[in-house]
Amino acid sequence: MEQFKIFNAVQKPDINQKNLIAEFLFDHLEEYGDKKEDIIKAIDFSVKDSASFGGFTLLLQENSEPVGAVVVNQTGMSGYIPENILVYIAVHRNQRGKGIGKKLMKEAIRLAAGDIALHVESDNPARFLYQNLGFQNKYLEMRLKKSS
Repeated sequence: MEQFKIFNAVQKPDINQKNLIAEFLFDHLEEYGDKKEDIIKAIDFSVKDSASFGGFTLLLQENSEPVGAVVVNQTGMSGYIPENILVYIAVHRNQRGKGIGKKLMKEAIRLAAGDIALHVESDNPARFLYQNLGFQNKYLEMRLKKSS
């Protein structure tokens, strides 16, 4: 049986839940992921454990085992910058192709107050799911990485 757990500024994950979600995302994002420390930062932002506008983290479990997770951060803006950014979404590698990504996205869209932006690499097959759900590629993102 599948069950969503929703974490936010009111219903915060404990340290074990936070580590479970971060470990899951780190493992199942594969080449599209980030360091665990960065994933934890995004989760902290989503539940306001650090200075932020908040957001939410979703964990989808089947028989108490994680099968998918999403982290959405609020931007504090609207209009030209969407109110939310979907920072991470991952489905367990053994569960892909079963509609779990679509369930996660639909729940994230339902929970988000306002518009949602996300970044997806052009070779990521999840791009087609996002397009089917109505996401549009309006801009080309460019980043400048300043050396430390």
